Amino acid sequence: MSFELLTTDGVRAMRNPSAAPASEPYGPVRSEILNDAGFNAAQREICQWPGYAPTPLRELPALAERLGVASVHYKDEGDRFGLKSFKALGGAYAVYRLLAQAIARRNGGEPVRAADVVAGRWREVVKDITVTCATDGNHGRSVAWGAQLFGCRCVIYIHATVSEGRGAAIAKYGAEVIRVRGNYDDSVRHADAQAKANGWTVVSDTTYEGYRAIPIDVMHGYGVMSREIVEQIGATPPTHVIVQAGVGALAASVAAAFWLAWGDKRPKLVIVEPTEADCYLQSAQAGKPVAVTGALDTVMAGLACGEVSPAAWEIVSAAADGYLAIDDHYALDGVRLFANPQRGDPAIVSGETGATGLGALLAAREHRELAELLGIDAQSRVLLLGSEGDTDPEIYRQITGRSAEAVRS
Repeated sequence: MSFELLTTDGVRAMRNPSAAPASEPYGPVRSEILNDAGFNAAQREICQWPGYAPTPLRELPALAERLGVASVHYKDEGDRFGLKSFKALGGAYAVYRLLAQAIARRNGGEPVRAADVVAGRWREVVKDITVTCATDGNHGRSVAWGAQLFGCRCVIYIHATVSEGRGAAIAKYGAEVIRVRGNYDDSVRHADAQAKANGWTVVSDTTYEGYRAIPIDVMHGYGVMSREIVEQIGATPPTHVIVQAGVGALAASVAAAFWLAWGDKRPKLVIVEPTEADCYLQSAQAGKPVAVTGALDTVMAGLACGEVSPAAWEIVSAAADGYLAIDDHYALDGVRLFANPQRGDPAIVSGETGATGLGALLAAREHRELAELLGIDAQSRVLLLGSEGDTDPEIYRQITGRSAEAVRS
């Protein structure tokens, strides 16, 4: 099949004409963005935080049989630090890095221990620092949690379609939550303008002109999840990993961590996003980053992004083997299927964004030409990234008809 766009019922997909060959080394250009040193530093730091534990990697043999693949593994981020999302690894880590750098400037460069910051030793330094960002929900919750944990002020901006439940979950961590007009990308620009006007610091997971270091810290924080997977999955890497896009910070982090760990044995990287917010697929078609405009209205709230992160694009555009955009019903079917498991498989609580990877597999099962394009067959060992649990419990109940507690029991 050529690189032309495949369009079928509720699905658009294409192979990546710019994909690097499996034999290509990770290389110095990509290492300037994400690298082993950055992943190592994040892992050393985060593993010492109160409440850290690796999240489970669940094997789902009955689901694999139903989907016609050799195996399915699901990295379940539904209880990461109690925030119900992998995002806890990124935003909070970037907040810590920012505060540690401010403290080091005040104490003559003496090493800063996170335990000392949490204990309030540097309260007089950090209390005058305000962090801010725009969010669809999960990233803002992580930044707010990190600000509360380390003792600085936090202001979070949410856009028009973020649910009240997700806004309340952010406010629970002491952040001031402000709703603004427009879509996610509008809220990103608003947060940046407010930060400049008030002397605050943006802690975002997307890069833009003149703003790069903090999002790279975020992506290195996300790498803790991928490092755990490498340890948990054993000697045989998966053949495919399906990664949610959004602005691409997670996808770039996963791609870099697996490329560095597994080299030419790394899995095929499939990027999945909503049809209403398919900025990576459209950018791949154009051969350069392009913006998707409009309401970006999708139930996959964490992926309602119309513009790629330039730094993430530099890695993803080489690492991805294919791009896939799916209608909302595939993600909703994935949430329900996880909640009502096949015989012997565990019940899994996954939010709409967390189930996007399963939605992609359901679409591939339904459309043979899509499975062929992605190279998914009976020998495939597929890794899904369960990026979130029930981050809005009321929406989860509406989708499944049960609470998360009832599903788990």
